[in-house]
Amino acid sequence: MESGLRTPDWRLPWFAPWREAGEPVAAGLAAGLPLHEALNAVPAAPVRFVPQEQLPAGTPYERYIFESNMCPTRAGWHDFFNGICWRGLPRSKRQLNRLQAGEIEAAGVGAVRGPVRDAITVFDENGALLQAPAPIWDALLARQWQRLFVELRPLWSQARLLVFGHALLEKLLSLRKDLTAHVWRGNAAIDSVAACDAWLAAQLTRGALAGKPFTPLPVLGIPGWWAANENFSFYDDSLVFRARRPHLPRGEANIPSSEKSNP
Repeated sequence: MESGLRTPDWRLPWFAPWREAGEPVAAGLAAGLPLHEALNAVPAAPVRFVPQEQLPAGTPYERYIFESNMCPTRAGWHDFFNGICWRGLPRSKRQLNRLQAGEIEAAGVGAVRGPVRDAITVFDENGALLQAPAPIWDALLARQWQRLFVELRPLWSQARLLVFGHALLEKLLSLRKDLTAHVWRGNAAIDSVAACDAWLAAQLTRGALAGKPFTPLPVLGIPGWWAANENFSFYDDSLVFRARRPHLPRGEANIPSSEKSNP
């Protein structure tokens, strides 16, 4: 795929939920298939993957997918993870695409996406679903990092984070401390990726996304996700574990600019 990046280790907590969707595709790539063919060789996605060159000049990517049911795909890990997210979260990906296409139809494509398209893009690229007990959520929303990761550390055994932002999954191939997800509060009773997909797709409405109902979480701070965070001084880094700015709404993202991704 790309030089300098290793094949995903499906045992890692951020990749493990994607093993079923991703391992067959990775095997196809190892056998020499182009990425779009490797994705199409395994059924279950609601779109067909085609080479990027098939996207007509001047046609918005999201509108093309919506109208043609085909997803232009480039070689590389970014589109690899986008493809397996289409396979693993077909309803949610379809709903995000439907909303994007609707916004483009209503307002066209300009220099500024607008709040709804911007929220969709941020969530699609860097999103995650967090199922966790209420004290964890209260500490996260308040940006009380020491309480969240040190005082409440034992409670994380009852939490689960599903990373589905394909840009963030790509970044997790090469770890660094400031990798940040935009997390949506999930239903704690859901216990599978398929069930998460059905639940999340129903939550993804224009109104909900306009309110940016997600909050930043530096994922490598999660207990058990990275050995470095076993030393509690890990959380003293104020450039990563930032205090919530008083003027921000409770769910508004306050993240390093390096974590804001383009589609």
